[in-house]
Amino acid sequence: MNPKDLLRSVRRIEIKTRRLVNDVLAGEYHSVFKGRGMEFEEVREYEQGDDVRTIDWNVTARTGIPHVKRFKEERELTVLLAVDVSSSGKFGTSGRQKNEMATELSALLAFSAIRNNDRVGLVLFTDRVERFIPPKKGKEHVMRLIRELLAFEPKGDGTDLSGALDFVGRVQRRRAVVFLISDFLGENYEQALRSVNRRHDLLTISVTDPRELELPPVGFLELQDAETGEVIVIDTTDIRFQEQYKTTNIGARLSLQDRLRRLDVDHIPLLTNEDYVNPLIRFFHERSKRM
Repeated sequence: MNPKDLLRSVRRIEIKTRRLVNDVLAGEYHSVFKGRGMEFEEVREYEQGDDVRTIDWNVTARTGIPHVKRFKEERELTVLLAVDVSSSGKFGTSGRQKNEMATELSALLAFSAIRNNDRVGLVLFTDRVERFIPPKKGKEHVMRLIRELLAFEPKGDGTDLSGALDFVGRVQRRRAVVFLISDFLGENYEQALRSVNRRHDLLTISVTDPRELELPPVGFLELQDAETGEVIVIDTTDIRFQEQYKTTNIGARLSLQDRLRRLDVDHIPLLTNEDYVNPLIRFFHERSKRM
């Protein structure tokens, strides 16, 4: 992507995602993601209706007048976006590729974070960790993250979810909100998910193209696995193949959702041919009720 096209793409994503944040998501984000705890604010005289458990007995004894401690929520959070940039993300049959949706989602979440005065960082990974940008605040920082997502050329092709999660666990020592955005075409990452979920507030977002679930009957197709390079020829008019393809791939998606549910990891499944804003809002509403 040349500099002029990159600038245009960055600007387009900024306008779209900032509008969504301002109009729709800012309040949802704030209500769902809580700060690190309660921060002491002041001591004041007791008033009728105050919780007696907040009485400051030292000040009360010294002054002879009941006083209570007041606290405020410590809002500032660290948000870490762990984004899969492997070759399988370059697939798209509905007007946008999976990695394009991942970029828009990342921008939306990053602008929501800085709108609430949170810090946001970025981990780009394939079969290795490709790039790490430490969490910071501010619009200029978010614009840098978007530029990285749009212009970055990874060295790896495959997907190592476990390695990416292990890296997050090493570099982010304090509790953070971690968004893992991927098509989840990887294996053996359950233990890493469990570990990160224990220490952080982990949310997973799976991005899937509809043709990964079901193929139209268009005759013979030559398909190449973007991550392994393997090429196969299939007959999409074969009824048995169609049924097997659909059963296998929809089953894998349902299996992923079940696996994450058993690990108690929040999950938002998205399709590239559908709007992603409403699923996010539904998730925020459901999570807010649970909290």
